[in-house]
Amino acid sequence: MQTTKQKGDLWEVIAIKYLQRNDYRILETNYKFGRFWEIDVIAQKNDIFYFIEVKYRSSQKYGTAEESITKSKLYKLEKSIYSYCMKKRIDLDNISFQVITIVKGQTSNKLTHYKNICLS
Repeated sequence: MQTTKQKGDLWEVIAIKYLQRNDYRILETNYKFGRFWEIDVIAQKNDIFYFIEVKYRSSQKYGTAEESITKSKLYKLEKSIYSYCMKKRIDLDNISFQVITIVKGQTSNKLTHYKNICLS
């Protein structure tokens, strides 16, 4: 039986393949900052750095994938992104936060790409 982490990794691979097909260059995956903070995918396209959260749901029993991105989660992501940018000397004017949700359907999965999400 797969762990939650293994399942998450599988869906992140699907999101990464989607991003690559759309000309994003993957720089990092599962970038950890601190003990509990993680950025799922860091990518670059043209001169913009993209910080991407990937959420998967097999059902809406516990809410939608979008609902799982709470204020607390956004706060942690914001701190992680800013720390990464400071470490790598990335201008904050050249970053974008995005979310990819994948919802399991009966015959296929639905991937939705939310772009330019405001963290604050």
